[in-house]
Amino acid sequence: MAAKAQPDSAVRAESESRANRFMRSALAILGETGRTDFTVLEVVERSKTSLRAFYQHFATKDELLLALVEKIMADATERWRTETEQLPSGDALRALIERISAPAESSTQDSINRGLTYYNDHLLETRPKEFAKVLAPLHGLVGDILRRGIGEGEFRADLEVDTDAAILMQTVLGALRLRELGAELNGVPIDGGHLHTFCLRGLVR
Repeated sequence: MAAKAQPDSAVRAESESRANRFMRSALAILGETGRTDFTVLEVVERSKTSLRAFYQHFATKDELLLALVEKIMADATERWRTETEQLPSGDALRALIERISAPAESSTQDSINRGLTYYNDHLLETRPKEFAKVLAPLHGLVGDILRRGIGEGEFRADLEVDTDAAILMQTVLGALRLRELGAELNGVPIDGGHLHTFCLRGLVR
């Protein structure tokens, strides 16, 4: 049994490596263009592989993009959980909202954010179940912070945690569009501090 496990493990590692190569190539194109209307052939050429190799891992470009956004969200949420798990609930919520709403640190990151925002809208409209899976880690983290806040006496005990976590999460994600629009509407860009204050009004005792 042990002798067989080693080759199987190597094959899985090679498969994951190729899948990650396609995702890195798609991410690089996103960073350059801010668009998701690139072709499978562009991804293949960027990754220096073959169409056959691509279709061994992903049935369509949509499957590739879905895997990419799912990985980005899972990785980001894992970092945010580590950063907030030792904080009191109110501070944890503030830190999480600030991380989510932080402006891009480079033009490349801004392009990636714009491209993925458009693609997330597409997912929400065409593949809501898959989009819910993408958001599940973040929804879970928000829910854990709310439960911690209830236990600490910081947040209201009558919160419907799963539902309220979904509303809070989508409020923050949707408000990202208001960073520039807020300045046009009322002369003040909307940032993480504004969002945190707004959300607290529905949570505190």
